[in-house]
Amino acid sequence: MATAKVIISDDDFQKFREFFYRKTGISFEPTKRYFVDKRLVERIEATGTGTFFAYFTMLRFQASCEELQQVTNLMTVNETYFLREEYQFECLVNSLLPDIVARRAGRTPIRIWCIPSSSGEEPYSIAMYLLERWPGIEEWDVEIISSDIDTDILDKAREGLYSARSVQNLPPEWLNRYFTQRGDHFQISRSLQEAVEFTRVNVADPGDTRHYRDFDIIFCRNLLIYFDDVSRKAAAETFYDALRPGGFVCLGHSESMSRISSLFKVRKFPEAIVYDKPVEGVR
Repeated sequence: MATAKVIISDDDFQKFREFFYRKTGISFEPTKRYFVDKRLVERIEATGTGTFFAYFTMLRFQASCEELQQVTNLMTVNETYFLREEYQFECLVNSLLPDIVARRAGRTPIRIWCIPSSSGEEPYSIAMYLLERWPGIEEWDVEIISSDIDTDILDKAREGLYSARSVQNLPPEWLNRYFTQRGDHFQISRSLQEAVEFTRVNVADPGDTRHYRDFDIIFCRNLLIYFDDVSRKAAAETFYDALRPGGFVCLGHSESMSRISSLFKVRKFPEAIVYDKPVEGVR
């Protein structure tokens, strides 16, 4: 007997939309309805729950939160490539890091947080840029932490295997130095894999972020476009708490911290506009 087709009603969509927003800070507009419905049906069929009501009940009350993680992995978009918005990496090595080390007392490691990690192209791009373009890497220890809410994409980032499209913007000498070709894919070197720590973090959950502190630079590019004003403001406060005084936030080219929060000061460098956490008493 054929299984009845699962239908997601308007009311179902609204219930899931509100629940997912509370859990992740991500707000789905009605224009995303087909995207959301398709993935909900996938999970209803995969779990054998049969109806939205049964699935949603399990999703809300499952003690392990395993299904919430599964549907989160499906609902998040991961589209990136190496050296995306490269001007910010130029700003990192030419302006941000010199500014930070000029004010640093002692030799505590410089800490960089990338969120969202996606499949790892951004943090690995940062690691390559430091090795290739920043002389200070010979004197300073740098810690790169890269986080995402999607556990599947974090596994891909740790694996470090990329398509030709993903690496197409890399200089040929970088590709040869840091990658090994495997068929039509490229495996990143073990040394770069070991240079980045990948962690699962939900930026909308204070329990996940409270231990993320003392960063000098945060790259949060093209995440806040999926949030509403309330979630953006909460994320800005999270980043403010995570930064050392004088630390910087780099957003995507279509994002502006000035429209989100007054906590940060706009800094205009030759390569890019970024946002810093003012040193105490300086605004």
